[in-house]
Amino acid sequence: MGTELKLEIGTLYAFLLVLARVSGVFVFVPLPGINAGPGIIRVALSASITLALMPLWPAMPSTGLGFGTLIGWILAEAGLGIGVGVAVAFLAEIFQMGAQIISLQAGYSFASTIDPTSGADSSVLLSMAQTAAGLLFFASGLDHQILLAFAQSLRAHPPGQIVLNTSMLNQVVQTGSVMFSTGLRLVLPLLALLLIVDISLALLGRLNSQLQLITLAFPIKMLVSLGLLAWLVLVFPQVLAQAAAPIMRLVRQLLLG
Repeated sequence: MGTELKLEIGTLYAFLLVLARVSGVFVFVPLPGINAGPGIIRVALSASITLALMPLWPAMPSTGLGFGTLIGWILAEAGLGIGVGVAVAFLAEIFQMGAQIISLQAGYSFASTIDPTSGADSSVLLSMAQTAAGLLFFASGLDHQILLAFAQSLRAHPPGQIVLNTSMLNQVVQTGSVMFSTGLRLVLPLLALLLIVDISLALLGRLNSQLQLITLAFPIKMLVSLGLLAWLVLVFPQVLAQAAAPIMRLVRQLLLG
């Protein structure tokens, strides 16, 4: 006796709306090495999370829903997901901001490698910072908090009821200041140490003009910065936890209201 698989059009509408909200996040969320694989990985990951949230899908009407209204809802859901993704990407940009600041000062910008996230040429420290930020994102459990916020948002604000406004955009932009302030404070001790090294080398050059300080400056600054950076790695999880507090508060505010 054969069985028929029926899919109501309302269920398809609910799937598309939840998929738009979830997939918007994966446009900017820093997943380590995901760009090295095929682009279908992001699609499969978004679809699998959407299916996992199936018990929380809203009940959508099968009739009476216009095409223009559906497109407007999908764009609103995608905009909400992109806003959350941008807020989460600020966490990775904190470490990249710090690495970019010290790369030129420490001399690491003269050596470039392939960035596993974007596939472009970047400095060694920048690539290490991007990989470390992605790994710390999962090690600290922030991915669980974001998925939980998404699950709760389907009950608090079902798809089709989201109204985007300029205040949401202003909140995301204001939270971006965390990236600049935290990234600078993270590498400020290293910048101070490199300044001391530059002053010391300048004094040595005045005392003895025969010293080949140009050949000594790069290895000294690279070794000093590498040693202090190895010590700063110990505080990376605490820095990420402190910076994640306002960002996760913004995520909950966007999703839960």
